Amino acid sequence: MAEEEGSKKPKKDMGKILTLAFMVVNLGVLGGGAFLVYSSTLGHKPAVSTEEELNKELVEFRKSLQQNPVMYTMETFNTNLDGVPRRLIRMELSLEMLDEEGFEEVISLGAEARDAIVRILNTTVYTEVETVQGKLHLKNRIISQLNGFLDKGVVRNVYFSDFVVQ
Repeated sequence: MAEEEGSKKPKKDMGKILTLAFMVVNLGVLGGGAFLVYSSTLGHKPAVSTEEELNKELVEFRKSLQQNPVMYTMETFNTNLDGVPRRLIRMELSLEMLDEEGFEEVISLGAEARDAIVRILNTTVYTEVETVQGKLHLKNRIISQLNGFLDKGVVRNVYFSDFVVQ
């Protein structure tokens, strides 16, 4: 019987040791998690500007852009459209620029801007420009192409003052 009691005692001691080990590991994990949460939130700084301030600045910026747009009328374009039968397009357009810098930049680009527009027109088929949606799509293509060339200026809109396809 003494042997039976002796063999039961190490099992209880082993259970206590394992329980104690699990408690130490759990406390270590809990402490590590608390440290990570504390250290990640310790450096948190509140926002310097609020959303309302940013919205006010955006509204003021938009108003300033709407107050002084600059128009630049390009010379008339006479070029062929793509496709069969061959068609000729005659088009005069005006560019609405956001500011004077963009206006000066378009003037300095001159031939490059005209060449980009001619390339767009040469790859366009008559069926694309015979509808209103096609003309709007052509405007958007011209705007995106010109804005790709410009560094400082921005083309806001394109207006067709003469648009004839023969």
